[in-house]
Amino acid sequence: MRAVASSPGAQCPMNSPAHSLEAARRGLADFAGRAEGASPLYTHLASKAAEDDEVAGLLADAPEPDGELLLAVAHRLLQADPIHPLTRYYPTLGGFDGVDAETWPMFRTFLLERADRARELLTSCTVRNNDVQRATLLYPALSVVAKQAKGTLGLIEVGACAGLLLGLDKFGYRYHCDGGEQFTAGPTKTAVGLHCAVEGPGFSGPRKKLPLGERLGLDPAPVDLSDEDELAWLDACIWADQPERVRLLRTAAAAQAKNPQEVVAGDGATDLASVAERLPSDAPLVVMNSNTMAHMGAQGRTAYVAALAALAEQRPLWWVSHEPYDVGLAEVLPGRDDLTPGAGQSRFGVLSIASWSGGKPDVTVLATTDLHGGRMAWLD
Repeated sequence: MRAVASSPGAQCPMNSPAHSLEAARRGLADFAGRAEGASPLYTHLASKAAEDDEVAGLLADAPEPDGELLLAVAHRLLQADPIHPLTRYYPTLGGFDGVDAETWPMFRTFLLERADRARELLTSCTVRNNDVQRATLLYPALSVVAKQAKGTLGLIEVGACAGLLLGLDKFGYRYHCDGGEQFTAGPTKTAVGLHCAVEGPGFSGPRKKLPLGERLGLDPAPVDLSDEDELAWLDACIWADQPERVRLLRTAAAAQAKNPQEVVAGDGATDLASVAERLPSDAPLVVMNSNTMAHMGAQGRTAYVAALAALAEQRPLWWVSHEPYDVGLAEVLPGRDDLTPGAGQSRFGVLSIASWSGGKPDVTVLATTDLHGGRMAWLD
């Protein structure tokens, strides 16, 4: 098996500075907090790792002290050793045991026995996600835009990764509302079928069919789905007790092989205008991003929003965004404390649409969501 580090979609800067052990411990503790309520396995492992100097020390060598990266590296190493007893705790690898007293000691021994390989991956890889389930959130937002724009939409996805969400009009959707009502959308015969639970007033279901025309993805390091190592790394970045996400990823990747989507290497701020020039100038343009802006940094987010505003001066533009409030809408809609998690709440996403008039953004908040797309609370 070729080394994951050789896959361009999994690369990150090799000359980034190492971080302190304390930063690594904080990164693991922060990730344990993010995983709580969604992944019992990763909450347990990250919490234990944050208290273990040897395991946390592996992460101190990484360009970013991201606890999620350490768990992804362990997942990838276990993919390469699928008969190891640790797999019994990993549903993505066929396991079915819940967390018990043996989970952490076995994980710790497994990882430290492969410390050199772990360090190699930690210094050459970055977490990549292309969650197909998030299409259930973006599809209704694009339906709202289509109603406003009244034309065939051009589409750019920023942070497209492998471009799977660019094919979201080829997926089938079923929305289960809290009153018992259900809505369906998309083609009836499709390999990818998605479900989303919806609560709150005002949700009347999305369009049955989206008027999407030409589309392009934009990503700093596009993932090549024809490369099995790069696809395996995407698998490894999925939390190991969420096998349905792996199934959807693989199903969507197989479907996209028949209808490839182009993802251009570039930055969401500096390259947005040049990518937009490749789409028909008379088409209403949608730029969308999902769980992307946290990776841009504060200056990058400001530059990205400025690029959107500049592009909106040149042509009709709608921005569909699905991000946690503090790294997404806060840039254009400050002061919305109601869109941030309260005490004891898990981090959640905010689905929104923005357009520009006279240089100023007009923002509509559509829903709050879980970050992976299984649930949303539609706002009236």
